[in-house]
Amino acid sequence: MRELAEKEIEHLNIMLLEKEKQLMSALVPKDANDTKNVILEIRAGAGGEEAALFVADLLRMYQRYAERKGWKFNILEANKTGLGGYKEVIVSIEGRNVYQYLKYESGVHRVQRVPITESGGRIHTSTTTVAVLPEASEFDITINPQDLKIETFRASGAGGQYVNTTESAVRITHIPTGISISCQDERSQLQNKLKAMRILYAKLKDFYDRQRKEETDKERKEQVGTGDRSEKIRTYNFSQNRVTDHRVGVTLHRLSDVLDGGLDDIISVLQAKELEQKLASV
Repeated sequence: MRELAEKEIEHLNIMLLEKEKQLMSALVPKDANDTKNVILEIRAGAGGEEAALFVADLLRMYQRYAERKGWKFNILEANKTGLGGYKEVIVSIEGRNVYQYLKYESGVHRVQRVPITESGGRIHTSTTTVAVLPEASEFDITINPQDLKIETFRASGAGGQYVNTTESAVRITHIPTGISISCQDERSQLQNKLKAMRILYAKLKDFYDRQRKEETDKERKEQVGTGDRSEKIRTYNFSQNRVTDHRVGVTLHRLSDVLDGGLDDIISVLQAKELEQKLASV
């Protein structure tokens, strides 16, 4: 009977702690962007072709994660390299609370492995940068058409004769900020323009959000830094089958699962840390 009573008390204590956590969480200001879709950008940093190849690995990782979550994943713009990597790739991800989960992915991702271009078997360290932007629209950002410089040109790369004879590619520059977006993946000039405007809205929202925040926080760093190896938020070590998130000190020895979209164990810890920090400020 005594053991039963102790178990009941322990169970009640756990329930009380959980209720207390839920109550405190309700006091924390919500991120207005958490429910938004995102524009996700991945770019090769230090490491040349190996960095470009890792962009392709991260692209697949986020695509698999989106599939696990039931989100819609669409490549908006891609700049491929000869060995199957990407100098940069921009995608849209749509679904339930996408930004709430993916906002922690912004920063420098470092990979340590033997590149396919390495004949001596030496491990190289390369980086890619990831930026996660909450998707914006004309309701979030007002763009004066007179502030836009729109140029058309012939697309390069795959596409056959059609690409060589029509100016389907579009470059849109927002003159006040200097932000420029180019799209050429679609055969239609209109489709490329719509894609470019979609990315531009997100870029401008991020630009103005950062500008407002920097007015009160002079020490705020750029979202993805310079791409230098020392600015990493996460390391993917192939020889040790290890993924380490340096912000929370979490290490998982199942690299292949993470690269196959198994990000929840890392993201849940990052969410808990963010909640803890917000509760401390409250």
